[in-house]
Amino acid sequence: MYTGPMSTPERLIESTRELLWERGYVGTSPKAIQQHAGAGQGSMYHHFTGKPDLALAAIRRTAEEMRATAEAVLGGSGSAYARVEAYLLRERDVLRGCPVGRLTMDPDVIASDALRAPVTETLDWLRDRLAGILEEGVAQGEFTDALVPREIASAVVATVQGGYVLARSSGAPAAFDAAVRGLLTLLGACAASSRTTRH
Repeated sequence: MYTGPMSTPERLIESTRELLWERGYVGTSPKAIQQHAGAGQGSMYHHFTGKPDLALAAIRRTAEEMRATAEAVLGGSGSAYARVEAYLLRERDVLRGCPVGRLTMDPDVIASDALRAPVTETLDWLRDRLAGILEEGVAQGEFTDALVPREIASAVVATVQGGYVLARSSGAPAAFDAAVRGLLTLLGACAASSRTTRH
């Protein structure tokens, strides 16, 4: 399944990440993980205490990857609008959905404080990061003072996560793209309003 050198724990974590995304927690059995990773039962329980421990490592890895991917765009140069736009328009496998967002719909993950924590922390981090960028935009006069950064940041996250749902429901990425374009139009109106006010 994997090419190149990869340790057994890494294969187990990567396999669990993929299976959680595709099947959810209940559908990801220890046997399926072992088969996907090409690892024996003894190897799995040598490195992890059980499925919950392995799932937590996998969810943490997925959360870390999502943060790094978002930060690579949000931490770039350009105006606040340009950075939020770059985040919204970045390339995504829309029909697969968000690997972190989909975990919020898994009842077994949400029922576990330990498994839910990395998901909650990552979505909170994303909202805070977006809010900080939007606050910069307001402070620099790029957006009107009427823009509430934290509320718009929540709207950005909700648009992305909801866009995945709409796209998966319709079987086409067009619904995601339409949601993103709509949000950017609204955000652009705030910026245009700010420019008009200053002149």
